[in-house]
Amino acid sequence: MVKRRPSSVCPCGSGSPYPSCCGPLHDGKPAADPEALMRSRFSAYALGRTDHVHRTWHPETRPGHEADLADEPGLTWVRLEVLDTAGGGVFDAEGTVRFRAHYREGGRPGVMEELSRFVRYEGQWVYWGPLPL
Repeated sequence: MVKRRPSSVCPCGSGSPYPSCCGPLHDGKPAADPEALMRSRFSAYALGRTDHVHRTWHPETRPGHEADLADEPGLTWVRLEVLDTAGGGVFDAEGTVRFRAHYREGGRPGVMEELSRFVRYEGQWVYWGPLPL
């Protein structure tokens, strides 16, 4: 796992400082809702915090080992756009977040779009996996 030092602004695009935004979630604080978890997972990818990505992935669908989430050489996550959210309220068991994640790979820009499903597991929000767009 290669951890990169965060700048003062959180990579998730909230505009908030990292220590008061995704930093506490990376250190184990539960996410308040699926959007907060999605943002923290993007920041974790951007900062090389695969421990957070692995820990917040539902055990039935996550890769077997944290090492399976290792950085791809030449890939840098640069910006997140949250397009839509549904569910994920206090009384909900599920929620979705549709997003675009912008990256650079080999010097070229790229975009990944996903509709992600989040579920409550042992009282906390976790990533289940992608849904069809």
